[in-house]
Amino acid sequence: MSTPVPYILATAGHVDHGKSSLVKALTGTDPDRLPEEKSRGITIDLGFAHLDLPSPAPIQPPATYRLGIVDVPGHEDFVKNMVAGVGSIDLALLVVAADDGWMPQTEEHLQILLYLGVAQAVVAVTKVDLASDFEAVRRQVREKLAATPYAEAEIVGTSTVSGQGLEVLRRALAEALSRTPPQRDAGKPRLPVDRAFTLRGIGTVVTGTLTGGSLRRGQSVVVQPAGRAARIRNIQSHNQDLESVPPGSRVALNLPDVGVDSGIEAGAARSVGRGDVVTLAEAGISSDTLDVLLERSGRAADAPPLKDGTRVNVHHGSAGIPARVRLADGAPLAPGGRGLAQLRLESPIFVLAGDRFILRDWPQQHTIGGGVVLDPLAQRKGFRTPQRRSFLEARAAAPDATTFIRTELSRRGAARRAALPSQSGFSADEIAAALSHLASEASVVLLGDWAVDAGRWSAARAAAAAAIDAHHSARPEQIGLSVSELRQALGASLPLAEVFDALLEDLCRMEFTRSGATVRRTAHRPALPPHLQFAGSRVHAALSAKPLEPPSRTELARDALSQQAIKFFLDTGQAVSLSDELVLLSDAVAAATQTIRDYLSRHGQATASELRQQLNTTRRVLVPLLEHLDHQGVTLRKGDVRVLR
Repeated sequence: MSTPVPYILATAGHVDHGKSSLVKALTGTDPDRLPEEKSRGITIDLGFAHLDLPSPAPIQPPATYRLGIVDVPGHEDFVKNMVAGVGSIDLALLVVAADDGWMPQTEEHLQILLYLGVAQAVVAVTKVDLASDFEAVRRQVREKLAATPYAEAEIVGTSTVSGQGLEVLRRALAEALSRTPPQRDAGKPRLPVDRAFTLRGIGTVVTGTLTGGSLRRGQSVVVQPAGRAARIRNIQSHNQDLESVPPGSRVALNLPDVGVDSGIEAGAARSVGRGDVVTLAEAGISSDTLDVLLERSGRAADAPPLKDGTRVNVHHGSAGIPARVRLADGAPLAPGGRGLAQLRLESPIFVLAGDRFILRDWPQQHTIGGGVVLDPLAQRKGFRTPQRRSFLEARAAAPDATTFIRTELSRRGAARRAALPSQSGFSADEIAAALSHLASEASVVLLGDWAVDAGRWSAARAAAAAAIDAHHSARPEQIGLSVSELRQALGASLPLAEVFDALLEDLCRMEFTRSGATVRRTAHRPALPPHLQFAGSRVHAALSAKPLEPPSRTELARDALSQQAIKFFLDTGQAVSLSDELVLLSDAVAAATQTIRDYLSRHGQATASELRQQLNTTRRVLVPLLEHLDHQGVTLRKGDVRVLR
């Protein structure tokens, strides 16, 4: 038998429309677990159940859909709890009571599903045994769903009293799931915590809906936003112990390294609770500033405009965080509008680029908008600059991996491939494909583990060439610009020093040459500046007059200009310093070296005296010259004689 395919379903709908009763009738599990829920007869917090459904008959080979069900509260006072349960669902079960029809929380729940991008829904019209005109209710629901992704959703009449429609509903759910791709494994697992509790002898247990990747027993994880390290001792899904669990599953994790937060809100450094996220350390960090594309539904046309600076509640995953909204244009955002905004949260939250969120008003009475995260690690300074607007508009227009990488590199200049795009939900394969595409269209330069924005790369290369040429012009007597000075000069063009060596190699494949610690244009030949030319001519003439019997360095460097001229000859390789007091022209050293080579080749060995006679020089010159050749590996001293090495 094939492995069951995991999916997540969440209920949605107005209070007292029978969501929990319907879940119990479908699964045999009562999702209402709190005593207060039992006594009041309404769902207050999230409830959970599961259901295995066979795939529809046309599906081959047959499959089993393992459905984790999240039952949400419908009362307006508990919509914040409802949002905590629908952040990562594959299918919505929208429940409408036949005796009430479409109600305020039905509408609000629908808008929340739309903001979160839930693609599939099935509608259950409950209490059909109490309806005088079921078809009228069906028409009303169909009208309300027009112009939404659920316009063609199947509408099934049901009764939990008589059992009417329950089997039809199961088949409708299976049909919808057959059109729904399983959640993908991007290698970036996240478990937004919706419950946390302690069991005697076991320790802390957290539950949630796993998205983005798989988790395994024994794996090291972190609890965000506090960044607290933990280890998974045990994993359960639907009451079964597992070694690993795929995305799209309801999961319970035993985390013995952390305690349980005392309240429903999380965030304490040593505890875990609702709103926290269990993830991997390499997935990223938390932030209190998000740049987003904000949308407001036109279905609530009578809602007031959202003003810049409004205090709101941001709902993401299972977390709800107070924040201020900063609108990029500064102008109020009316229902039906969309625009760039920044969410300045009052405490950190862990999100990825591309995540969806919900905005509710500060009193938690109304859902006022939703949107998608464009930059999860935004900076408050410079939010309204033209550069920032261009960056965000590009991401908002095309929220795909290619666009996110292009914009990230445009902003940063260069980055390691593994870090692109920064803190996003894209998989490694998606990132690799996007980088290959960008490289093929010459938008990105790939250098081993690094990717560099092509525009920044060209600018850095041009800046490097300009810096080297400027140095040649200002200091023509020098061989070239030092590598360290070039690195410093490129700080603004190429901020990442790790890419500098690759840039230097690229320069040297063209018109430039690296010589030790300097880099120069290949065609550059060092020349004495005008103010040193007379002194240089005099020094060169003195060294040339008797190449192997030159004046001492003290005699040559009679003044500062002569000293600078000697340094120029040494730096450019036109002269060689054999000792503190002895300088020879390079041509003289080369000629003497060849004479010594020839003599030793013929005779095998020679004393210093014999070599002195061959060169017609003095010991003042010969001894330092032979020591120089020994050091250069030309000759080898053996007692009183020299041989070729």
